Amino acid sequence: MKGVVVKSTGSWYLVRDEEGKLHRARLRGKFKIKGLKVSNPLAVGDRVEFDVETTGEDTAVIHKITERENYIIRQSTHKTAYSHIIAANLDLAMLIVTLVSPRTSFGFIDRFLVTAEAYDIPAMLIFNKTDLYDEDIMEYQRQISHMYEKIGYPSLAVSAHNNEGIDEVKALLHGKTTLLSGHSGVGKSSLINLIVPDLELKTSEISGFSDKGVHTTTFAEMFEIDPETFVIDTPGIKELGIVDIPAAELSHFFPEMRERLNQCRFNNCTHFNEPGCAVIEAVRHNDISLTRYESYLSMLHGGDNRK
Repeated sequence: MKGVVVKSTGSWYLVRDEEGKLHRARLRGKFKIKGLKVSNPLAVGDRVEFDVETTGEDTAVIHKITERENYIIRQSTHKTAYSHIIAANLDLAMLIVTLVSPRTSFGFIDRFLVTAEAYDIPAMLIFNKTDLYDEDIMEYQRQISHMYEKIGYPSLAVSAHNNEGIDEVKALLHGKTTLLSGHSGVGKSSLINLIVPDLELKTSEISGFSDKGVHTTTFAEMFEIDPETFVIDTPGIKELGIVDIPAAELSHFFPEMRERLNQCRFNNCTHFNEPGCAVIEAVRHNDISLTRYESYLSMLHGGDNRK
């Protein structure tokens, strides 16, 4: 049988088959993904092949993982030198951003966008909690949106609290498998509850599959909006370390720097302090945002990935 992983608790997985039925499944043996040192061999969104067991316990065994189209990855918080795949086979990655209560930093936004760029996933920003904005913050948000839209990242300002902008979010999600991510407290759950009104029912129905004592909130989960539209909710992310991007290639995942790829004096320019650097010149002329450039330098030099 074929299906999609919709939830994981580490050792057990919930798989939706092609008819929409859910199966509690485990992996057959140890799976190693070629070229990847990861703490989780399977992620939400993975397409798998499995067999239903005949033990009478209504469980299944996954024996094949279909090759991924793409995935979002981060440094593992539990295993040093390992990575953790957040979700796979995505059509869109939405980062939920808040400018107040809590404030999402430019560094975090840019790390998320770089990760999406590195794995060919279209990304956009959703600014939530606009009901808490005064006029100054509203103008600030417009400036930030303009900065990101100029380099190819759409954005939308919404208020889950006031149910504003939710129809626009639904329209963006339609017909796609979308990852929703962000810090804890940015309102992902509130947004998803508005998008999928019967989610409470689905959550209670699904939660019974997980083993007692397993912290399921540390894993992503996929919800069906309609037969063609799926949303993957992720736990709040404190930090987002860049994975497997060599320093020499980092600028390739900043669209505004990629445009100037062959314009520097030196082919191996790192855009730090080299003479004749087109990127540094663009920053001086405000053609590249200073905040984006500072994010780039922080990643280049291994800065704090929570900022």
